[in-house]
Amino acid sequence: MQLLWFIPTHGDGRYLGTATGGRAVSFAYLRQIAQAVDSLGYTGALLPTGRSCEDAWIVASTLVTHTRQMRFLVAIRPGLVSPGVAARMAATFDRLSGGRLLINVVTGGDPVELAGDGLHLSHGDRYKLTDEFLSVWRQIATGEVADFKGDHIDVRGSKILFPPVQKPYPPLWFGGSSPVAQQIAAKHIDVYLTWGEPPAQVAEKIASVRQLAEAEGRTLRFGIRLHVIVRETQSEAWDAANQLIRYVDEEAIATAQKAYARMDSEGQRRMSQLHGGSREALEISPNLWAGVGLVRGGAGTALVGDPDTVAARMLEYADLGIDTFIFSGYPHLEEAYRVAELLFPRLPLENLPQVEQQHVLSPFGEIVANENFPKQPQHKATTTVD
Repeated sequence: MQLLWFIPTHGDGRYLGTATGGRAVSFAYLRQIAQAVDSLGYTGALLPTGRSCEDAWIVASTLVTHTRQMRFLVAIRPGLVSPGVAARMAATFDRLSGGRLLINVVTGGDPVELAGDGLHLSHGDRYKLTDEFLSVWRQIATGEVADFKGDHIDVRGSKILFPPVQKPYPPLWFGGSSPVAQQIAAKHIDVYLTWGEPPAQVAEKIASVRQLAEAEGRTLRFGIRLHVIVRETQSEAWDAANQLIRYVDEEAIATAQKAYARMDSEGQRRMSQLHGGSREALEISPNLWAGVGLVRGGAGTALVGDPDTVAARMLEYADLGIDTFIFSGYPHLEEAYRVAELLFPRLPLENLPQVEQQHVLSPFGEIVANENFPKQPQHKATTTVD
């Protein structure tokens, strides 16, 4: 199992839907989060994309020299950048970071935002463009020369001179719930992502994509994007969930849902459908809470509970085929530490950091009565996934 975190380049805070407790995006704060991700043992972090965010490539480039091992999941946007330029950007970042790039292919789901960036294609045509883009990008990234003429892309002698470190190229990640999106994933993608829907819905999606991939002679890995609210007890976790939306009023919900309704993203439609814009019955599946999606686009659900319960829910997704979790929590700096402390010891993580036996005594927790070292708690870790 791999666990990634999230770099909140569109802002952060203790509550949703309000400036109360809010934190401005600054390089110093983003660096703190990235260095926490790097040192705690997360595989890496997702950087969001869109006009509400700082540019993901610039942010990742500024953070890479302040970290040692974490990987950066950064978006390429078919239609907003050419395949050749995107391949050069990816190869350069991958080389200079020592192979720490993961690529998130984002077709986009907000026609208003896309129009502002000069892209005026329909939902179906954007995915046709994405298919052509990835056909060219993959060819270029492997060192071949691409000559391609399609409905949307026309390149002649497209190539890169300096290859990426990772072979055949940095892994391609992608999330899309519509039938055409699933077909593109099956044809081109390495890791297929879903937002945090109830397990039964996730199982259907995985089965569909897996079958399409088999028809292409390919196998994919699967990941899920979720928020997480984990506390030492169930009651504390649910209290924290309710506190997160304490300032969210009906006006804020209506404004957010109106914006999401204009989108042609099937994934966003499915997210909004989980709560229907209502505070009633937000626990849509055991320990799966849709409160985040009342005012936040994209990933709108959170796993809520004590450590053993949240770990158990994660393993239920793992049984379906999910091996990668992209988590976030508010505020992202503190919650990165909390998740690592409470969840990591209970999960079969691929890169779980090992605490070596200390030969020179140093503080690990607050010293008791100025002279006694605190004892380490014993956690029951899960080591296998069926």
